[in-house]
Amino acid sequence: MLKKLISILCLLVYFFATTEAKQLFKIPVIFQHYAEHQLENQGLSLIDFLDMHYMHGSPFDQDYDRDMKLPFKSTGDVFSFFPLTADRMPISCTVVCPQKNIELALRTSAFDKPCTLAEPSIWQPPRTEV
Repeated sequence: MLKKLISILCLLVYFFATTEAKQLFKIPVIFQHYAEHQLENQGLSLIDFLDMHYMHGSPFDQDYDRDMKLPFKSTGDVFSFFPLTADRMPISCTVVCPQKNIELALRTSAFDKPCTLAEPSIWQPPRTEV
């Protein structure tokens, strides 16, 4: 039971740290800001409020700073970890074909285009003999 609880906790921490899901914690700000707008305009419905703040961009008005604190209006700091290596370690391979005494040298690196062969003539389509 404790392992399951720790696993769920670690998964939630990872989820909220690497996605914008933490914006969901700002949902109460919507209702607070809506109440502020209702003090100015009694006839403003919640749908009109959401339309004003989410469907028409972010107009710069007197409460712009407060508008930007609404959920999904600005992106927060999202931590992402992608273990990528940036070194260019060359890979070399030599293939010797003893029947025809042909030597192929293959050199590439992790970021280069597909491998090039020193002897491309062996990669021809089959031919029919007459």
